[in-house]
Amino acid sequence: MPYLGGEHTVRELRRALSNPNVQADHLRYRNTIHRVIRLPGLSQYVQQPLTVGLKDKAACVRRVAVLGWAKIHTLQPNTEIDVAVVNELYGLLRDPDPVVMVNCLRALEEILQEEGGVAINKPIAHHLLNRLKLCDVWGQSEVLAVLQRYRPRSEDELFDILSLLDPALLSHHAPVMAATLRLFLSLCSTLPAVCMSALERARGPLLAAAGSTSRELRYAALCHIQLLLRSEPGLMGEHYKRFFCGYAEPPYIKQNKMQVLVELVNDDNVAMVLDELRGYCTDVNTETSQTAISAIGSIGRSYTDRCLAILTGLLGLKQEHITSAVLQTLRDLVWVCPQCGDAVCSALEGWEDNLQDSQGRGALLWLLGVYGDRVSGAPYLLEDCIDGVRSEVSAEVKTELLTATLRLFLSRPAETQDMMGRLLVYCIEEEVDMCVRDQALLYYRLLHCGIEEVRRVLQGGRRSDPSLGPLIGRPPEPISQWASSFNTLEPLTLGASTVGNSDPATPKPSTLTPNTMTSTPGDPHLPGDHLSAAGKNMFSHSPPMAVRMSSFPKHLSLSLSPPSPDCSSGALSLSVSPALIPEEFERLWLQLEKGACLEVCVCVQSFGVKEDIKTVVRYRS
Repeated sequence: MPYLGGEHTVRELRRALSNPNVQADHLRYRNTIHRVIRLPGLSQYVQQPLTVGLKDKAACVRRVAVLGWAKIHTLQPNTEIDVAVVNELYGLLRDPDPVVMVNCLRALEEILQEEGGVAINKPIAHHLLNRLKLCDVWGQSEVLAVLQRYRPRSEDELFDILSLLDPALLSHHAPVMAATLRLFLSLCSTLPAVCMSALERARGPLLAAAGSTSRELRYAALCHIQLLLRSEPGLMGEHYKRFFCGYAEPPYIKQNKMQVLVELVNDDNVAMVLDELRGYCTDVNTETSQTAISAIGSIGRSYTDRCLAILTGLLGLKQEHITSAVLQTLRDLVWVCPQCGDAVCSALEGWEDNLQDSQGRGALLWLLGVYGDRVSGAPYLLEDCIDGVRSEVSAEVKTELLTATLRLFLSRPAETQDMMGRLLVYCIEEEVDMCVRDQALLYYRLLHCGIEEVRRVLQGGRRSDPSLGPLIGRPPEPISQWASSFNTLEPLTLGASTVGNSDPATPKPSTLTPNTMTSTPGDPHLPGDHLSAAGKNMFSHSPPMAVRMSSFPKHLSLSLSPPSPDCSSGALSLSVSPALIPEEFERLWLQLEKGACLEVCVCVQSFGVKEDIKTVVRYRS
């Protein structure tokens, strides 16, 4: 056995295996055995005993022999598949021992992985279904997963299979129930009524799993219930109290339960659900508290008055994380329900809190910019923020402050003119963040286009009609959209999302007409040393310019594009997604002639509308 390292190594291994001290130490004994059985040349000595073991009278021997062939294939995946062994394993699918049958399925799945796994025909499928109840929980789950590949040849055969699966659909074992329901949905993809009936029958086992003592099982069940509610919102309506949170439950389960409660709200239970959520808003866990506040905001799209009363009442608690979450929720709510504006303005009247959270400050600034004409103290609140702008570290807050100040200038110019000039001076001349600086340049040049142009850009976007009634829930989705992800890890990743999918909280950007967004010598529209005057030539008209209000993407990459009409020697474009590998880019770049131009194309996706910003700069090689 030269692969062991010589006769000396063989003697050493033999002594170690027979040493009582080594045998008493399980770790040393295991490591010694591993030196013998990970050996690549050992498989030729194992195949013959495994072949004999497949026909052994003892079921336990056959079980191990089947798994042994799968192990050999794992150790030597590039070896040719022995057809005789595969046929023997197919024959053992009819073994009287159910564990041997399931082990054969797993072994064939491993060995025939490149060919698509074990082939399931009608005789095999019906044999597996008839013996399903003899398998343990793990075995039933394996059989049901393999049966996903089989498609009945007739409607009669389909309903025969569904009749065999029906008892497993009510299994008190969550893995078996989930695998059976997924098979139901796969087989009945063209029969929505049958799918709905299957969902209703699986409601009891799902509710039982959602109340399990195992936290992991509870979380998985809640995530899958959310998936079902996308197609059948009223499936769990009568059992909404089952999703009230317990005091000792972990935060991630509480948050998932609140997401389910949002889907179950109706006229009959809205009062009790909101009262329950209001109690969660003061939870000691910050994330749980914020999730509860967001859930109330989501319900507020249909029950506005009740939710506004709760949200504005929470502002009186004067707690940082609660106030921040309430402001963000109010911002999202008034965007889709503008009839809430009066209540929000009343809540902002006399505002004195100094928020430290950047997201909360950004939401407050947005509300002051949109409703500043109805909040008497809005200019003073903005002035405090402008006075402390040098100590502000969040670029998003600075950008929101620029927009809010310019919005307020349109309705209250006398009170806002001086502070807006000071803010523009700082953002253009001292600000190091390029996004904030470019936003300030954009607004400064926009002011040169005239006050009506500013008003058209900032206030001319599409807005909701205040006369619209309460929003209804989203329409049910077809089951086919999510059936393939049921009983997989995908619902668990979706369960970590926030409560509800709120609409964008900032107004839809508009287009206007400027030059470039970079400073160039001699640009008459750039601020001079005395920009703090702010109103000297602010309303003078200038030639049309074209700049987008969208923020720039964070990651850009270079890619070559065909020559543009004004650049005959070829061009380089700067795109969001890389189109060339570095080596290919270098090769094409070196092929460009002297005097080639660099065309920078920044593609921006804003509210579903694709916008482009282009500028051409010539370089000499």
